[in-house]
Amino acid sequence: MDVHVPSGVTRGLRLRGVTVLTAQVDSTKTMDDPDLLDRAMSLGYVVFTQDVDFLIEVARRQRIGQAFAGVVYAHQLNVSIGQCVQDLELMAKIYDPVDMMNRLEYLPL
Repeated sequence: MDVHVPSGVTRGLRLRGVTVLTAQVDSTKTMDDPDLLDRAMSLGYVVFTQDVDFLIEVARRQRIGQAFAGVVYAHQLNVSIGQCVQDLELMAKIYDPVDMMNRLEYLPL
């Protein structure tokens, strides 16, 4: 979870048995977006963010063919916490990490 994600999303996913690592727990909350994507890839985690600026780095990587572990983006005003939890849980249960490599997905599904 990027630092911009409400804690309710994290709590909801954990209650549903989804493994979640937050930027706060990983001590990466001040990390720049490129470094956070590299960190997520090294750990094998997809990044969930609500930071529109994060999309710039994703687009850059896709344009030059630089690998990343995958990103899920939801605009803060277009999706509720409950919908984020529901959609992210579904994605966590149907996708393997390799399925998300170099992909950008948008919520709501």
